[in-house]
Order: sequence, then C-alpha cells, then structure tokens
Amino acid sequence: MDESQAQTFSTFAHRHRRAVESAVTLFEWLLVAFILALLFQGFAMQAFQIPTGSMAQTLRGDHFPLRCPRCGYSFDVGSESLTVTRAKCPSCDHRLPPQAVGRMKNGDRIFVLKSIYQFFMPNRWDVVVFKNPTNPRDNFIKRLIGLPNETVQISHGDIYINGVIARKPRRVQEELWMPVYLQDYRPPKNAETADPSDTPNGADALPNAGFVNEEGSGWQINDVSTLNDDSGKRHCMIYQTNNPNDFRAIYSYNEENEYTGKPMVSDLMISFYAAFKGPRTLVGASLEKSGVLYSGYVDEEGAMVFERTAPDGTVQELRRVLSKAPKRGQMERFEFADVDEELILRWGSRRAAYDLTRDPETPSQPNVQSQPPAVRIFAEGETELRHVALYRDTYYLGREGFAERATEDKPFTLKKDQFFVCGDNSNNSLDSRMWSIEGIGNNGSTYDKGVVPKDYMMGKAVMIYWSQAFCLTPRLPSMVPNFNNLKVIYGGSQEEY
Repeated sequence: MDESQAQTFSTFAHRHRRAVESAVTLFEWLLVAFILALLFQGFAMQAFQIPTGSMAQTLRGDHFPLRCPRCGYSFDVGSESLTVTRAKCPSCDHRLPPQAVGRMKNGDRIFVLKSIYQFFMPNRWDVVVFKNPTNPRDNFIKRLIGLPNETVQISHGDIYINGVIARKPRRVQEELWMPVYLQDYRPPKNAETADPSDTPNGADALPNAGFVNEEGSGWQINDVSTLNDDSGKRHCMIYQTNNPNDFRAIYSYNEENEYTGKPMVSDLMISFYAAFKGPRTLVGASLEKSGVLYSGYVDEEGAMVFERTAPDGTVQELRRVLSKAPKRGQMERFEFADVDEELILRWGSRRAAYDLTRDPETPSQPNVQSQPPAVRIFAEGETELRHVALYRDTYYLGREGFAERATEDKPFTLKKDQFFVCGDNSNNSLDSRMWSIEGIGNNGSTYDKGVVPKDYMMGKAVMIYWSQAFCLTPRLPSMVPNFNNLKVIYGGSQEEY
C-alpha cells in the first residue's frame, strides 16, 4: 500500500469512526431523553384523555359539538346521549333534528401535575385525578369537595362543610354557570315554535322567551334596550317563559329523560352591559329565592346597594357601598348573583357582597322551589342595555339524586387521609355520593365507602391542551388544533366570586 492509499484509508477510517461515534452519541441522547420523559411522566406531568362526561361541561368525554339552527348557540352533547333522544338547545329549548348531529369528537386531553399532593395538601375545588377506589385499575377525574376530618353535607344543591356553606372561588364558579337565557342568541321573531312536547300541557313554547315589560313599564326592549324617563319612576322588565325546565337542575350534555323531577335552581346570576345616559339614573336586577326578592343596583353617584323585598311588598335596604361614579355614556358590565348564600354585585371592576348567612331574616333552611324564580331588570332615568344574559349555578344532587351519603339527613364525616369528590355533571357522575362498596386496598385491606384515600390521589388537572381539533377532510382524523378550546383548569383558591 503506497502512501496515497494509506492516507485515503486513514481518512475513510476516521470518517467511519466519527459516524459510529455520532450514532452512539445520538443513541445516548435518545436514551437519556427517553429516561427523562419517563421520569417526567412518572413524577411531574402526564397527559390524560377524559373518558366520560362526569365533569362536563368543564371537561368532556367523547361528545358531539352542536350548533342550534334556530338561535345559533353552540353546545356539546355526550356521545351516549344521542343514542336515546335528540339533542335540545339549552338556550332556546329547540330540539335539533337527527341530521344536525355531526362527527363525534374525542374526549378532552389534559395535563395532570403528578406527585404534587405528596408535598402539598390539595385545595377544595381542585380538579383531581385518582385511582377509582372500587376498581384501582381505572383512573377517575372529579372535583375535590371534602378534605380529611371534615363533615360534608349537600343541601339544596350547595356544599356544606362542618355545617358552613363552602363557596366556590370566582374562576371555578365562572366554569359552572349554565345558561338560562342569552339575548345574543335569541331566535328570530319569525322562528318556528319549538316542539309542543317541550312544554307542559303541550303548549307552544315561546320562540322568543325572554324579558317583557311589567305593566306600566316604559322599556323599549330590543337588541339594544332603552329607557327614556327622567321622572324618577322605576321601570321593570321581567323574565318570562312557559318552560319550567329553564330553571331545573338539568344538563343539556345528558339524556333528556333525566329532566323529569329535577329540582328548581334558585342560585342565579344575571348580567348585561349598561350605560347611564342622563341624570338621576340607576340600574339593577332582582332575583327570587325562597319567596324573597333580593335586588342589587348601582346609581349615578356610584353607590352599590342591596335590597330585600318581603312577600308582603316591604322593601328593606341591606347594604350600601360607595364607589366611583359611573361615567355617563360609557358601557360597563353589570352582574348580580345570588349564589352560595351570598349576594354579589359587580359594576365594571368593582365588587360588593352581602352575606345572607348573617342576615337574621334569611331562612335557615331554604324553601324547596316549586315554581320558576322571579327574575327582573329595573332602571330609572335614561339607560341603555345590551347583551342581557341569565345563568343558573350547578346543582349538586344530594337526597334528590338518591345519594347514599353526605345529604341533609346523612352528614358524612371523613377521617384522616380521606377525601370526598363530586363530578361537575352532578346528574351523571358516579362519585363519593354513590359508591356502594368499600374501596379495594392492598393485601386484602379495604377503604371506607365513599372516600378517596390519600394513597390513590394521583395529581391535579391543570390544563386542556387538545380539544375538538379540526378535521381537514372527512377521511382524515382531527389533526388541526382548536386553540379556542385550550385553557387552564381552575381549582381551589382564595379568590372570592
């Protein structure tokens, strides 16, 4: 071998050695990345897919995304529901025809922060992933309601801990509001009436159920509702519908046959945008609960006022909070809610509250609501309203839903390292209220019925990273991300609603 051949062979050998070294280095990096991914998945973050609708609408299992052809409102229905009945719009009560059902979407995909509960105590209202105590091979996801050594009760749809109502943080409550009426999705005036079977006694449903003038009121009700009267008279419009299901503890996500017999919900919130157009102006709303009408309003000087109207018509001011005066002509968001035994009034970024549990006139046990609660909007002076909406709170079924524990008459006390969980879709959730057998432990041991042991807590749900992806063609799976549905999953916090 001459010198040139030896040099060529040396160069080839060097390149071959470098290629081998590069391949080995790449393999080492891939191995390290794989090990790190396993460690990350095992101890830090893991992806899960929601299997069922027990947490709907917060988190959805396999479902159909629908849009009402009558009012245009978009909503989701669980995949199992449409095998039984047609879907029904939660905004205008219209029954969608079978052909309106499109392609099924897979359950939401979420990130779960694992091992966090090895170092920190869970917060009430966290969305948690855990092993199903009655079958530890399955993973469940629910909302955390009760903590160790607490006594849990469910009464009139609310959660009570050690005899005191447990109020939901603002972000959680915003997830749980369900629409009763949305002005922005009103059917057109010439829309067909809904199916007569939607309403009691076969009556035609009101195609434009919503707010109408009280006798003698001067509201001009439209997409933009106006009041022009500087006499100081209070003008009122009332919510009108002949379908009591509007206020029942039902979920459009579920089968419609679950509607029958569900209780009326009187934890409500009304919102709209309002502008003060002239002097001597105020704007507010009233919500009925247990036969008492509670009102909240804002006046031109910025006072945020709470009132109570007794069944005999007597009006009593409960609280007055002074705030910054509204700017004339400027639209601000108004919210008034009666939720979790508290009145909440918002005007723009300002907030005022009145705790009904400290009010001696508030019934210690709310009356069972047998009729739809009264809802009113009122104003004085020159006022303009837009985007009116009415919502009801989620209603945790206790005795009404055949719960075995944690009802008014069966308080449930947790022991050390025991947790109590409920699904946001209270009507269709197998959770701590309903588990009828003991939990399965190791080596033949068992756990108490109705509890999630600390050993089975896997982590906290923190984010939806993939949901209702778009499909390019009918033959391809859904692959295009839907960024509108990516969101943080809110849990327990100190933030008040």
